[in-house]
Amino acid sequence: MTEIAPGLGEFDFAGDDHVVPFHVEDLDVRGRAVQLGPMLDAILERHNYPLPVARLLAETVVLTVLLGTSLKFEGKLVVQTQSDGPVDLVVADFSTPDRVRAYARFDEEALAAAEKGGRTQPHELLGKGILAFTIDQGAHTQRYQGIVALDGATLEEIAGVYFRQSEQIPTKVRLGVAELLDRDENGKPRHRWRAGGMVAQFLPEAPERMRQPDLHGGDGDDGSSNGLFEEDDLWTEAKVMVETIDTDELTDPTVGTERLLYRLFHERGVRVYQPQAVYDRCSCSRDKIRNVLEGLSQEDIESSIEDGLIKVTCEFCSTTYRFEATEVHSR
Repeated sequence: MTEIAPGLGEFDFAGDDHVVPFHVEDLDVRGRAVQLGPMLDAILERHNYPLPVARLLAETVVLTVLLGTSLKFEGKLVVQTQSDGPVDLVVADFSTPDRVRAYARFDEEALAAAEKGGRTQPHELLGKGILAFTIDQGAHTQRYQGIVALDGATLEEIAGVYFRQSEQIPTKVRLGVAELLDRDENGKPRHRWRAGGMVAQFLPEAPERMRQPDLHGGDGDDGSSNGLFEEDDLWTEAKVMVETIDTDELTDPTVGTERLLYRLFHERGVRVYQPQAVYDRCSCSRDKIRNVLEGLSQEDIESSIEDGLIKVTCEFCSTTYRFEATEVHSR
């Protein structure tokens, strides 16, 4: 645990692809912040996504990383949209302690029409559907799933609704994605992706201070009309601070996560904890793919054979696995 000093001195910065937990004791706020660089680049460039799709998937990766690194057990967090828009599926999963993978599926014609019409905001790309958060602790455990409707203009707003409905913890989410054009060490032009994000949560010792307005405008538990009541002053202050962050600050490699946290909370004092690295690592393997194939009927297996081989490509990492027809048999 380190308390950030004004000069930052010999402080060892976390750098890209490391999640930084933080605590602002005077505001009863805890959270996590991150800047993603090479890891995100690898995920997005692997599929050469169109720009609007890449931005949407990048935001999903940031959100998944911020939430996944908070897991206190061995397991997996999956963040997934299912909808009727041009981008009908976006999925990112985090496997403890540090593995991230992500994938987006889109209709090329529908996406081209949306781009031509200038309809490239998240809610326009996704359309109507759901955002699901699934936590899987492995075999012999029951999965937890929280689902919210895709009824917000941004992924930030939709995630905020999830926290209010499912966790009932006052939470502020900020996400940002940037496209960088620069030159490599040989002077050749190159394209890079960066993204950043922050999740701040109000966690006072007295739980009654965490109450939030009713989402649907109904009567509040305290008898007030329309679920309205006075929000805790400390949380109001913290929210305002987080809302001042812009995309440039979230993604600027010269700012860094710790400097951003200091800019926001230096008057209140902010402590940061050991950063956690995250990596672009798919969980697929030859054995897992073989097990899936062997779960198919013999007819389906035979229909998959081409030139004596069965070829399966992982949607996440694009690795292609090849099996001799004689290797796979239905159980």
